[in-house]
Amino acid sequence: MHYTSSPHPDDKSKTIRDHLYLVDILVGRMVTQVPSFMNKDDMKSAGMLGLLDAANKFDPAKNILFKTFAEYRIRGAILDEMRKLDWFSRSLREKQSRIGKAIVDLELSLGRDPEDHEVADAMHLSLDEYRTMLGEVSHLGCVSLNETLDNSQEGNSFLDSLVDERADISPGARIEGQQLTEKIAEVLAQLSDKERLVVSLYYYEELTQKEIAEVLELSEGRVSQLHSQALIKLKTKLEARLY
Repeated sequence: MHYTSSPHPDDKSKTIRDHLYLVDILVGRMVTQVPSFMNKDDMKSAGMLGLLDAANKFDPAKNILFKTFAEYRIRGAILDEMRKLDWFSRSLREKQSRIGKAIVDLELSLGRDPEDHEVADAMHLSLDEYRTMLGEVSHLGCVSLNETLDNSQEGNSFLDSLVDERADISPGARIEGQQLTEKIAEVLAQLSDKERLVVSLYYYEELTQKEIAEVLELSEGRVSQLHSQALIKLKTKLEARLY
């Protein structure tokens, strides 16, 4: 959808109707990534507000597709709703940061990707305590990946690059996207085999954690831990390459 001037209200209404399917798609993708007290109806209501916001604020001069802009706004609205429900806590973010710092410090000292028990030892935790902490911060990792990498409203998120959806974009934006994809590929290659497999099955094959657990013959809890640890590593390592 491209506007050549300020859109007429009727045009906005049609645009919203034509893109309602995006709300269902994004809710379907994110439903396993939110706490149990936030149901699909909550997500859809927030997503609809995001779509309405996208229709009101879309600027074709930015040289991006309305679909791309709307997806960002819908996703952001759902995440904002979670923040309003006080799902994020300072203590959880501090735990996530501690894990990320411990992993980076160990990589520098060991010259390789640390094992779970090594991260636990560095944090003065038992392996069980460390894995419990991974479960506690599991959703924070996903939300962090949904935030834009350059802090702009129209920028690409880390998750946009993990889930590769081709769109008509400018040559300059395509080059930037390719460079980002290359950096992400470098970071993905540094994950453990199981972590890479969990990321691939979750984001590329769109399997649920329960389905991944069945494929890998692991418990859902262990899959959640691997997923959380992989996202913390990805976010921490990518930020180190971008900034």
